[in-house]
Amino acid sequence: MKRNILTAAVLAATAFGSGAANADSVKIGYVTTLTTPAAVIGEDIQNSVNLALEHIGNKMGDLDVELIMEDDGFKPDVGKQKTDKLVKQDDVDFVVGYIWSHVLLASMKSVTDADKFIISANAGPSQVAGKLCHPNFFSTSWQNDQTPMAMGEHLNQEGVKSLYVMAPNYAAGKDMVAGLESVFTGEIKGKDLTKWGADAQLDFSAELAKAKASGAEAIFVFYPGKAGGAFINQYQQAGLRGVMPLYSVFTVDAIALPKLQEANLEGVLGSKMTQEWSPDMDNAANKRFVGDYLAKHGKYPSFYGAQAYDSIMLIKSAVEAVGGNLDDKDGIRAALKAVNYDSVRGKYTVGNNHMPIQNFYLREVVIDDEGRWTTKIVSTVYENHQDRYAAECNMQ
Repeated sequence: MKRNILTAAVLAATAFGSGAANADSVKIGYVTTLTTPAAVIGEDIQNSVNLALEHIGNKMGDLDVELIMEDDGFKPDVGKQKTDKLVKQDDVDFVVGYIWSHVLLASMKSVTDADKFIISANAGPSQVAGKLCHPNFFSTSWQNDQTPMAMGEHLNQEGVKSLYVMAPNYAAGKDMVAGLESVFTGEIKGKDLTKWGADAQLDFSAELAKAKASGAEAIFVFYPGKAGGAFINQYQQAGLRGVMPLYSVFTVDAIALPKLQEANLEGVLGSKMTQEWSPDMDNAANKRFVGDYLAKHGKYPSFYGAQAYDSIMLIKSAVEAVGGNLDDKDGIRAALKAVNYDSVRGKYTVGNNHMPIQNFYLREVVIDDEGRWTTKIVSTVYENHQDRYAAECNMQ
């Protein structure tokens, strides 16, 4: 299914004339992961992008939208190669996507050196928020540290005194841990950074044994994609439910929950996580997005999908603000910074580094009226939160 969609996108690119300017279309290159076990995230993103395009009738003003999806294979070098193709061969107007921080870091310069716009719909490495900020970079997600910072604040409010911390050993994993540690006032009893990449570690038995023996009051983890499901399974098997409460970021989501429910891993019910978006957010854009996604795919979209959906709507707002004149780079840049569209997360702004300034919420895993496992907002942890690296960015 994914191969067919990707092939169709490439054929569409050929039909429009690869590498040639086309006044009748806006060309969007989307870099995501469509192979390896991490493809479950890419599929959710692809579904959400396609839904956004359906909602806008595949038009931005008077321009048709030409979408070219590329697979980064979960590898920085492949991501850069695909980015180079989009920029040099396909001559796209916008390069969007990037699940992984190390892929974004490897690819960003190819886009900015070509004076094109790059929009991250997920990855938010500290370097890009700070010293590597760029006028043509924008985000529809967050800076990596912010979500775990919100969790750290919640843990302080709950009076949690000690934690055991686990995360994958790559740029985002390190940012997540740094964000938590920058806010959490209790003691970190132990910390494991595990192997990541195409052959990521999925057996956490040794680390869970260490966590159990550490005397920590609770456990904090960041494990996106397939690793998250593997961790939850082993957490329950280790008998830690009710012994070490689980707090997470980017681990328990709409991608993992159907599989956890199918396996009857009830240890995840009631677990807490923080995020800037939730499927139960009460605004018209989100109700349409979630409702239509559920109807089309029979499951909830994830935050990855929500951010991908927003990326299309953000681009649409900028293209229409300049009347479809894609040569008006200053106008597009100003419109992207204005974020004048109906986001599924509600209204937000961006900082000088073009990272969102937005609310962060505490969410809990619950069962909905149809018996499906999902999440709901419990409380607002941060209002209009700006990342801590904006001060290192030299843009105004």
